[in-house]
Amino acid sequence: MSLTVPVGSDHQLARLLQIGIVLEEVVEARAAKHAHDSATDLSDEVRAMLEDAVEESADHRDRLEDLVDELDAETVPFEEIEALVEAQYESADDFDGVLYDQLCNEETAYKFYDDLIEAVEASNVQFGIDRDRLVETLAAIREEEADGVEEVTQLMEDRR
Repeated sequence: MSLTVPVGSDHQLARLLQIGIVLEEVVEARAAKHAHDSATDLSDEVRAMLEDAVEESADHRDRLEDLVDELDAETVPFEEIEALVEAQYESADDFDGVLYDQLCNEETAYKFYDDLIEAVEASNVQFGIDRDRLVETLAAIREEEADGVEEVTQLMEDRR
């Protein structure tokens, strides 16, 4: 499903929002893994940032699920979504590897929401959900992802 064309239906919008849910589950799982990995030597500041990322991703997921619930569209069963994020993710366990991994996660999420907003705004379809509220919710999540990119980048610069 491409974000290079306008969103064409509630069904397509629901699928795209579910992709966002999966993305947030991945970010949440990876940040939690790094935050609680005792083998990784992390500063309190980095560990706190990762724990905040876990909470933020859970909040984003809840907000996206609320949007999906409002749509009158067939969705993918949660068990199938959950299976997509159960795979083990390999990443470096050193300090820089954790930060680069988190930066990649934040940037990926930001780009996804930016593209999704553009695809929704380019659409002429009347969705089963208020368009302004949809865009407002996605824009707020995108802004929080941008803040996450800035926070991780600052931690990386402070480390130098």
